[in-house]
Amino acid sequence: MPVITCIDDLKKIYERRVPRMFYDYAESGSWSEQTFRENTSDFERLHLRQRVAVDMTNRTTATQMAGQDVAMPVALAPVGLTGMQSADGEIKAARAAEKFGVPFTLSTLSICSIEDVAENTTKPFWMQVYTLKDDDFMTRLFARAKEAKCSAAVITLDLQILGQRHKDLKNGLSAPPKPTLKSISNMATKVHWGLGMLGTKRRTFRNVVGHAKGVSDPSSINSWFSEAADHALDWDRIRQFRKMWDGPLILKGIIDAEDAKQALNVGADAIIVSNHGGRQLDGALSAIRALPAIMDAVGDKIEVHLDSGIRSGQDVLKAIAMGAKGTYIGRAYIYGLGAMGEAGVTKSLEILHKELDTSMALCGHRNIAEVDKSILMIPKDFSDAWITQ
Repeated sequence: MPVITCIDDLKKIYERRVPRMFYDYAESGSWSEQTFRENTSDFERLHLRQRVAVDMTNRTTATQMAGQDVAMPVALAPVGLTGMQSADGEIKAARAAEKFGVPFTLSTLSICSIEDVAENTTKPFWMQVYTLKDDDFMTRLFARAKEAKCSAAVITLDLQILGQRHKDLKNGLSAPPKPTLKSISNMATKVHWGLGMLGTKRRTFRNVVGHAKGVSDPSSINSWFSEAADHALDWDRIRQFRKMWDGPLILKGIIDAEDAKQALNVGADAIIVSNHGGRQLDGALSAIRALPAIMDAVGDKIEVHLDSGIRSGQDVLKAIAMGAKGTYIGRAYIYGLGAMGEAGVTKSLEILHKELDTSMALCGHRNIAEVDKSILMIPKDFSDAWITQ
């Protein structure tokens, strides 16, 4: 095993160990992938101000996200098909997050079910919910989350229509993988992954199969989701979801200040500035570039988090300095999961924490709660708001 010092090291191991269709599922964006690329490159445009001769003792990255104590302002984002990156992947990631002291968010389109994760963890996790028009499924999904003692619901707003991801179409992405010559020849080279999959019964969407009407086997998932997706979604529908869930409610997929104001009006407890990791509207602003206008609009009235593009502790620090109260990682922990299972998720969190803590100290701060824009050098054109007619 090579020496692992950064997230990119985990990514290289991940690429070698996981079948191509699942690697590409994580490591891709929609259409030309412009937004996917800018999610990370725009962080590089923000420079940190190094300070010297300051007291760096007794540092802390501990804070709160959505009322929950966290070891650092980082949560594991909801990622579909996580259990295809590594056998029982959602359970492994949830355990690592629990031990480290950060939230884990389970995707509705997970391989392990809500009940699977609850049975294999000891602390509450967060539940991600899609905006579906299937009221029976939605009501029971919220009820199942309550039964599992999930401590927050994260509603994804930006997946009414699926953005086209060329690689997924070309790879014939499915769970479990369809046995084509291309997929079989590739999976045959992923021995560690294959042995793990042979050792688990969890290989399809267990939150949906057997729970949604008309979905009794994996082959009916795609048609069900296409039919259930709520193309007529509006803010009144979000108010209905607010009534279904009496715990902390987080709205994910906000990338425009006007939508942030609407989220405030429907009673959300927090919002996540996110463009779905560049997987939906290609050409949209990166999350970090969209953040300033949203902070100006609602930042002192609702808790604002940021997702999309976080690959290092420095990225976390920059997002916090720009006003976010928390951040989310998806690909960064998936790399670790695919590379080394639960230990890899832990390693990704350790890497991010060390980078965050060290960078915070070198910027002259000892407490993450005291970090603000004064540690940044921001390009003049970085915070431009949308120009509207």
